[in-house]
Amino acid sequence: MATETIDQYELLIDGELVPAASNDTLKTLNPATEDPIGDVAAGDAEDIDRAVESASDAFPAWRDTPPQERGRVLTAIADAIRKNADRLARIETQDNGKPLSQATTDVEDCARYFEYYAGIADKIHGDSIPLTTEYVDYTLREPLGVTGQIIPWNFPISLVGRTIAPALAAGNVAVAKPAEQTPLTALEVGKLALDAGLPPGVLNVVPGFGAEAGAALASHPAVNGVSFTGSVVTGQQVAKMAVDNVTPVHLELGGKSPNVVFPDADFETAIDNTITAIFGTAAGQVCSAGSRLLVHEEIHSEFVDALTTRATELSVGPGMEDHDVGPLVSADQYDKVRKYLDIGRDEAGEPVAGGEAPERSGYFIEPTIFDHVDNDMRIAQEEIFGPVLSVIEFSDEQEALELANDVDYGLVAGIFTSDVGRAHRFARDVRAGQVYINEWFAGGVETPFGGYKQSGFGREKGLEAIRSYTQLKNVCANIDV
Repeated sequence: MATETIDQYELLIDGELVPAASNDTLKTLNPATEDPIGDVAAGDAEDIDRAVESASDAFPAWRDTPPQERGRVLTAIADAIRKNADRLARIETQDNGKPLSQATTDVEDCARYFEYYAGIADKIHGDSIPLTTEYVDYTLREPLGVTGQIIPWNFPISLVGRTIAPALAAGNVAVAKPAEQTPLTALEVGKLALDAGLPPGVLNVVPGFGAEAGAALASHPAVNGVSFTGSVVTGQQVAKMAVDNVTPVHLELGGKSPNVVFPDADFETAIDNTITAIFGTAAGQVCSAGSRLLVHEEIHSEFVDALTTRATELSVGPGMEDHDVGPLVSADQYDKVRKYLDIGRDEAGEPVAGGEAPERSGYFIEPTIFDHVDNDMRIAQEEIFGPVLSVIEFSDEQEALELANDVDYGLVAGIFTSDVGRAHRFARDVRAGQVYINEWFAGGVETPFGGYKQSGFGREKGLEAIRSYTQLKNVCANIDV
């Protein structure tokens, strides 16, 4: 399917579409065809300055807007996203590459975030603290001010909702820097938000490269909070930049998540979810992918055989044709995953499924399974961020837990078993921020999400996200004077 050319996109600053100060642009490509989609203004530090200044000017009025009115505006944004869902999903698929049905789900997720936090806007409150009778003590939750959201390329529109909606609900203003590979839907949502009644300057969108726009946002002295989703290395750099200004930062980083399957699990459910966990979402380019399959020795052969059959049946092709697995997002990511295929062959031998890059235009990799992997191999320890699964055998519950925890990451973990006690022991003892039991990707907008260890800190989604976008003030009054 041919790539649809999209008119040039400009920056969204102070309610206006404007070119970059430098007049520089970047090209965004369709990863299924490698054809250009269009040119996008490439912001830099000067543009970030303009956006932060606009947000700072807009902050007092937005902060003082009655929370129920903020909620109404966010509801209107959710409605606008849903009305434009088909168009947004097509743009997302062409910009990112993921299958159209997955992009459609992501658009709905974005709308749901705005809808969910719209309902929370007038329920953000503090507590009354009992002291002695001569004191009244209470806490207030107040917005941080100007917040910066550095948005990744794997879930562009979904992460717009996940990071920006709670910020706005709490009375903050925002400057978003979408990934240079996938900037389009962030700009589209920004324009829809303005049309839905969001005041100019409350949300600014500045695409650009990380070294220019991203670094300028993370290190800006007038930014009062930073949210970053991406790699560990870049997250560390963002945190160092922010800490120089004593700016709070939320990091949602990588993962190498264990998917643990016991003999008493429902076999077909475990197979279905294992496929979904690594191949069925964004071609494995997801931080919460179940990229390490820990399978009990009793069912290892049968399970891997069934999994291999299912993996080889998956269709691979352009997202606009809604295949099971779309392309990787960029040439760089494609090259990275191909290198890991070579590493996997050196470490574990030939994969039992996939392992090839089809000879066609676009950044496609076959769903790949390496069996008989040792947990100390690179393909078991390092985040590949592609459709590559490492299978590790275990003998008992204790070994499964030790293997699950024996990695630098701790974002999510999953277990498939009919033993309720075992499931909850695993949930108690595994070092991960979210645990799935008998369903991978269980949960939703309402469930807190974030990691342990190298997977970052802070929580997004649910009520917990409001804590990241507010600061706590204590007020104590002596009423006996």
